[in-house]
Amino acid sequence: MHDNPTSGQSRSWGWSGALYLGIGLLDAGQTVFTMHTEGMHHAWLRLFATQALSWLPWAIATPVVFRLADRLERENLRNPLIWCVHIAAVLGIGLVAALWTAGLLATLHPFAPDESVVPFRELWIDKFLGAMLGNVVLYAFVLTIRHMLDQRERLATETARLNEQLATAQLEALRRQIEPHFLFNSLNAITGLVRENKNDTAVSSIVQLSDFLRRIVSQPPRAEVSLQSEVELTQLYLHVQQLRFAERLQTSLDVPEQLLHAQVPSLLLQPLVENAIKHGITKRARGGLIRVAVSRNDTRLNLSVYNDGPALTATPSSGNTGVGISNLRARLKILYGEASALILRNEPPDGVQVLVTVPYRES
Repeated sequence: MHDNPTSGQSRSWGWSGALYLGIGLLDAGQTVFTMHTEGMHHAWLRLFATQALSWLPWAIATPVVFRLADRLERENLRNPLIWCVHIAAVLGIGLVAALWTAGLLATLHPFAPDESVVPFRELWIDKFLGAMLGNVVLYAFVLTIRHMLDQRERLATETARLNEQLATAQLEALRRQIEPHFLFNSLNAITGLVRENKNDTAVSSIVQLSDFLRRIVSQPPRAEVSLQSEVELTQLYLHVQQLRFAERLQTSLDVPEQLLHAQVPSLLLQPLVENAIKHGITKRARGGLIRVAVSRNDTRLNLSVYNDGPALTATPSSGNTGVGISNLRARLKILYGEASALILRNEPPDGVQVLVTVPYRES
């Protein structure tokens, strides 16, 4: 999200004013202290105010110089007109600053009476000529600061772009990992049907698998998809598996219609369902239940995949969770960082639940 230009300009005026206020107070304090220690006798309060307020023109001019530098940087620096503009700018600022300082001196009379009767015209010319070198140095310093800030902004933008490209590449690599993993498992399931002489079922499985793969291939690779699309892919996968397991596989999908437009990581549910079948259904002669449930908790979207056993023998934190779960953990970390969670736990008496929590946002 880009900053509002108006708010950015307000910040420029704000920090410029604060910076020169600090410089003015420091300069005024040093001037008064030095003159006082040297035994001079002046109107110290008015002298302090004069020195501090003399920086006001530069406080106003610095944001303007920044904007001028932004515009001129688009031009070729070899163009003499660029340098003429900068020279005119520093002379103009110097002239205004000299008029302002001379006005302060003529109004407040901070010095001894015999020093305060200098004609105004002579006074501002003297201030203008006397501060010319300092104005050039200060103007160059302001341009240098602007260049450094600009380089910092460009570096931050380039870093953000590279980080985004890296995250996209990582997500794509993880996606390419999970797709062949699912394909190999599905082909193994179909091979099992052929070996069991369930040829008609094997053909139906191939048709279902073809539909599933066509859905994946036809969609452009995206980090996130709608929950509706993810549920449809998961249903196709369950159809393939039900042809294999028949009555041994019972399924339940509890997905509220109002949540179907929520954004979720692509290929989120299928690896979880696959993991539940692999570690649950296949290890029980009578099969079991796979239950998919989705709910919303304020700004969080909760997705749960449950199977009724057997329970995990190793601790969920052991890391032995297979390609699907490991892949999903990595993708969640890239997409949401600490704003997501994946919890794998036993559910009494013998069930296992995987709970994924991601930020809720609609497509």
